Amino acid sequence: MTASSTQAPLLLEARALSFYRQDEPVFGPLDFRLREGEVALVEGDNGSGKTTLLRILAGLLHVDEGELLWRGERWQRDAHLGDIVFLAHHLGLKADLSARENLAIAAGLYGARDNMAADGVWVDIGLSGYEDEPVRRLSAGQKKRAALARLLLLPATLWLLDEPYANLDRVGIELVNRLLEQHAARGGGALVTSHGAVSFLGGEPRRIRMHA
Repeated sequence: MTASSTQAPLLLEARALSFYRQDEPVFGPLDFRLREGEVALVEGDNGSGKTTLLRILAGLLHVDEGELLWRGERWQRDAHLGDIVFLAHHLGLKADLSARENLAIAAGLYGARDNMAADGVWVDIGLSGYEDEPVRRLSAGQKKRAALARLLLLPATLWLLDEPYANLDRVGIELVNRLLEQHAARGGGALVTSHGAVSFLGGEPRRIRMHA
């Protein structure tokens, strides 16, 4: 799943990236590169800034020091949001809406992948028969699948997945790995955090180690 060739084009590059909270360093300086077709596991102790890094890349926090490049050009926070999908601990689902309605809102904002119909997502994601239930009635695992549906439908190039295996059974874990493998095969990139052991179908991912 990781790009085997160093000739694969760069998607994202961080140079001496640092973040502070109340003048105390959370992480950095951090350097890494992510290429097309590459999945990287973001590692570090609790409080090392793994989620903070993903939130910066999702446009939710500002960089304090250092430089971010997207496809070789200086990162422009608002210009690249359509290139990114962020799956966080808080799934970003409206509880009183159905999974179908939540997905329609996301597709309305960011578009849909070519040749991918929203109705076909529910079978692929394992939520067929529950797509019209209000999200508040779904189990934790079903809610996670409803959030994962965005990965299938939205055309984002960069996936930021914060603990994507949480609340999933073995079949759900295999689903996440399969989605990552398909995304990498299309030339997409992903940064993934996980406290558990991660084994991707296409081999072990590259690792980015966070440090203060």
